[in-house]
Amino acid sequence: MKENLKLGFILLLIAGIAGFFLGGAYVITKEPIAQQTVKANNEAMKQILSDADNFNKIDVNLEKYPLVTEVYEGAKGKDVAGYVVKVAPKGYGGKIEMMVGISNKGKVAGIKILSHSETPGLGANAPGEKFSGQFKNKPIDKALEVVKKDPSQDNEIQAITGATITSRAVTGGVNEVIKFYNSELKGGAK
Repeated sequence: MKENLKLGFILLLIAGIAGFFLGGAYVITKEPIAQQTVKANNEAMKQILSDADNFNKIDVNLEKYPLVTEVYEGAKGKDVAGYVVKVAPKGYGGKIEMMVGISNKGKVAGIKILSHSETPGLGANAPGEKFSGQFKNKPIDKALEVVKKDPSQDNEIQAITGATITSRAVTGGVNEVIKFYNSELKGGAK
């Protein structure tokens, strides 16, 4: 019995020390990780909506849009150049965190996939230009559709071979942003 208590106490002591050091590592790395996330988001927004000089996070009601997580207004001087919306649809391997830009010209300015856990060699190809580049300058007057053949209409996106679920998830995220933009942001943030 004494041996078990002694071993239990030693294990408790080791766990406490390990917890202390893990907590310290968290405190030390929390701020640099947050700064890196902000930097990555700013770079992504500038890449998506290159007409904008700066971006300001805006508060809008997101209750009706569960996939939308953040909304930014892109400005060029005092004029609105468009909006960048962060969205997180569910793909094959989990959430796909991405940003979608809508220009003030009424078109998708582009998309940038920030993080995902899709299948390597298949859905993991979604951030590539061959797939993601298809969204640039797509109209926002109708929903985008995923097709397995070469697109014949301006609202069609060709799926990644072997990754239809990922292709549909990304396109669904863009469609959610289009729907959100048309009802909440068109003509200026409400």
